[in-house]
Amino acid sequence: MNPSTPVDTAHSPAAAQVDAAITGRQSVRAFLPKPVPRELLTHLLEVASRAPSGTNTQPWKVYVLQGASRDALVHKVCSAHDAIRDNPALAAEYQEAYDYYPKQWVSPYIDRRRENGWSLYGLLGIGKGDKDKMHAQHQRNYKFFDAPVGLMVTIDKIMGGGSLVDTGMFLQNLMVAARAHGLDTCPQAAWNHYARIILPHVGAGDNEMLVCGMALGYADPADKVNTFRTPREPVAQFTTWLD
Repeated sequence: MNPSTPVDTAHSPAAAQVDAAITGRQSVRAFLPKPVPRELLTHLLEVASRAPSGTNTQPWKVYVLQGASRDALVHKVCSAHDAIRDNPALAAEYQEAYDYYPKQWVSPYIDRRRENGWSLYGLLGIGKGDKDKMHAQHQRNYKFFDAPVGLMVTIDKIMGGGSLVDTGMFLQNLMVAARAHGLDTCPQAAWNHYARIILPHVGAGDNEMLVCGMALGYADPADKVNTFRTPREPVAQFTTWLD
């Protein structure tokens, strides 16, 4: 098929449904308190586990937090986040296990990052000097944006960098499957700095490394933050065709 040829999904409902689940996924930042049945969560994890992994290593491990366990973790990490605000030197005690972001930003990545941040803050009425509001909005991460379900995903430290790729595919499967069932998600690297709190809380072994957290639940359609949709570069911008 020529890459410029439009794809007709009118006669392929399954393809249209997959496309809709993928393109309908977004990082939701406000959830309803509506609980998610355990049976549905189990189903989503089963579907997600069909993700490919090098030599079928299936390196991911998932901790599902609900109820009291979720609330207790939220309290612990929010307290640490507030403590760092009051005493920035404490940040040195909370280090992520791997560099999610580059140590030095360059264009075009820094430009996209800035556009993302200020577009979101602009929607929420947060100005560049509103440190208290910025802190409060950032702390929404550590409340799972009020989602009733929080996930923590780990891999064994002994595994190579490829296992992060494998786990990323697992996470994408999970997010798309959730969307197909009327749920929404927000993958969150923000939790990574607090692994020293999170891993003992969930009962992870000393051999485990936190990959990321994720909020999962039913999006709050009335909250304006969920109207925020990030742009995407056109295919021509990131693709080279070799015939």
